[in-house]
Amino acid sequence: MIKIVEAKDFSREEISIKTPDVSKTVSEIIDNVRLNGDKAVIDYEAKFDGVKLSSLEVSEGEIQDALKKVGNDYVSMLERAAKNIREFHSKQVRNGFAFSRQNGAILGQRVIPLERVGLYVPGGTASYPSSVLMNAIPAKIAGCDEIFIATPPEIKNEIIAAAHVAGVNKIFKMGGAQAVAALAYGTESVKKVDKIVGPGNIYVAEAKRQVFGRVAIDMIAGPSEILIVADENNNPAYLAADMLAQSEHDKLASAILLTNSRELAERVSSEIEAQIVKLIRHDIARVSVDNQGRIILVDELEEAVKIANEIAPEHLEICTANPFLMLTKIRNAGSVFLGSYTPEALGDYYAGPNHTLPTMGTARFSSPLSVDDFIKKSQYIFYTPEALNEASFDIENFANSEGLTGHANSVVIRRG
Repeated sequence: MIKIVEAKDFSREEISIKTPDVSKTVSEIIDNVRLNGDKAVIDYEAKFDGVKLSSLEVSEGEIQDALKKVGNDYVSMLERAAKNIREFHSKQVRNGFAFSRQNGAILGQRVIPLERVGLYVPGGTASYPSSVLMNAIPAKIAGCDEIFIATPPEIKNEIIAAAHVAGVNKIFKMGGAQAVAALAYGTESVKKVDKIVGPGNIYVAEAKRQVFGRVAIDMIAGPSEILIVADENNNPAYLAADMLAQSEHDKLASAILLTNSRELAERVSSEIEAQIVKLIRHDIARVSVDNQGRIILVDELEEAVKIANEIAPEHLEICTANPFLMLTKIRNAGSVFLGSYTPEALGDYYAGPNHTLPTMGTARFSSPLSVDDFIKKSQYIFYTPEALNEASFDIENFANSEGLTGHANSVVIRRG
């Protein structure tokens, strides 16, 4: 049963996740894939997933077969969700700029899409076609030349259908650390990418950490989280349902409710017990609720705001009389859901904002996945002889103050 605690007795540390050290195992996998390419990846898929592959890439025939099996209604649903995601992310598109000074100098910045990106889509205990849309559509809007997906080999038809709708170029049957290594270093079948994005298990997260620098990554994702701030005027069944929606993700997922009403807290606790037995993944949700779940009682909702900013949750639901007012006081959250009729699941699938979000408190300094993740910026400078001459004495002094006389000379030698 979920624990109900007073705010003064709650510590973030009691729900902190302690993960095993898999760095050595992951390092060995990466080295093997780097040296042996496709063979290493195929061997690992047989070892870890029990699947013997003759080819890593999903064929066009397999794509068409998957589309037939999911049916037109499912594809139409994906397209409606994709439309919303495109609408939101199209607002994020950046433009370069250029300006000139009176002395003839021209300065500017170009916005350039990454050439090739790899999207990791988890397999295992659940299928996430929503992650395909959320990762691929911003990359497509950014203008990336090639978008690859890596996902464990027993690929659900829904994943393939989502990749088709999102405009993915290639889908590869590979998961875990070996997939990350293949994307980072390339193999006979997989071109190396510039960036790897998308969530995964502890091996995927560690592999992304180890290949960072060779390629860019979006973030090191941890278990999923939701924090709800609710006053007494809420339906406890709604709040319980939203907490369980997060808990069924993973045994390590955390669901926390902050409220100033003990009566609401107790009713939510009862609702959780009534609803959890109806979930297909109730065993997973049970472990999550018992270990990481909390209902925290606060005296005033202002205290809840303070705690929410300290926790910096991945998902934050604000179920209060004036949620937009409270929103202005929130500094740290990945994605915020306002009002009793904006469940977190709406953001997972359909509304449009991205569901790849910072976890484990990293919302203090990180942002949701966006079009920005799939671009880079390059700046340029043009000076006329007159403009350089005007600046040359300052540059000479600057360079000499740093002891870099070669820098100074490169300007002085051009001085008119």
